[in-house]
Amino acid sequence: MDFRVFVEPQQGASYADQLAVAKAAESLGYSAFFRSDHYLAMSGDGLPGPTDSWVTLGGIARETTSIRLGTMVTSATFRHPGPLAISVAQVDEMSGGRVDLGIGAGWFDEEHAAYAIPFPALRERFERLTEQLEILTGLWSTPEGQKFDYTGKHYSIVDSPALPKPAQRPYPPIIIGGQGAKRTPALAAGFATEFNIPFSGLDVIKTQYERVATAVSDAGRSADSMTYSACFVLCAGRDDAEVARRAATIGREVDELQTNTPLVGTPAEIVDKLGMFGDAGVQRVYLQVLDMADLDHLELFADGVVKQLG
Repeated sequence: MDFRVFVEPQQGASYADQLAVAKAAESLGYSAFFRSDHYLAMSGDGLPGPTDSWVTLGGIARETTSIRLGTMVTSATFRHPGPLAISVAQVDEMSGGRVDLGIGAGWFDEEHAAYAIPFPALRERFERLTEQLEILTGLWSTPEGQKFDYTGKHYSIVDSPALPKPAQRPYPPIIIGGQGAKRTPALAAGFATEFNIPFSGLDVIKTQYERVATAVSDAGRSADSMTYSACFVLCAGRDDAEVARRAATIGREVDELQTNTPLVGTPAEIVDKLGMFGDAGVQRVYLQVLDMADLDHLELFADGVVKQLG
């Protein structure tokens, strides 16, 4: 099982805070550092304020050497597809080919209102996401020296030089996730190399993985061409008291966490719980780290869980 660190900087984190977590994750053997792509805190004051995901990852790309970097997930409502293609390709080049692009339709209407970002209805957001994926992959796949054109309902491209190219060819891995029964599996089968389920139980994970596997097969892809992942809140401790302390720090109750994440408890307890999720098809786990100042938390999990299951 592969383990990645995932943070939520909009809740309150500077660039330095994120860099410290990324460097710690790299030194501890986690395979990737991911961050959310949000502009508004869901709770609290969010101080010192949001940081742009791709600006931040570009900086971290130059201050790390091996860990992969990505978004969980970039909202298709935030950026036009051409500039997004440029940003992702540039960070991929800056990192030496270590970028993964998680992308979704967007959902948090309040942050759109807070920063003058249009927030269309769900159907249109999915249409725009689909067109963005077609444009991103089209721009990156166009051979150097050739032009790329595209005509869609929401976006059109005329005579683009389709530059720059990402370091990874034809382009970085694309991650798509969610619980939609039809459009989401189809999009994943059409564009993604990884499918992610965020914060869900075993039954939901099994059902959605089955839908995606069917869509992958229907698309003529091999079964092993898709990686299946999940996100869970992390709250580990050496004993019950440490688990309770960490839960209180992030404003959660241990009993509540026990019902919705396998990453709560002692390392031995977490290893046991993850066995069931591995049996359900989870190949990669994103640890949602909500207290970014607690780097000992990452070390405890790496020593007690990653070394056993990784």
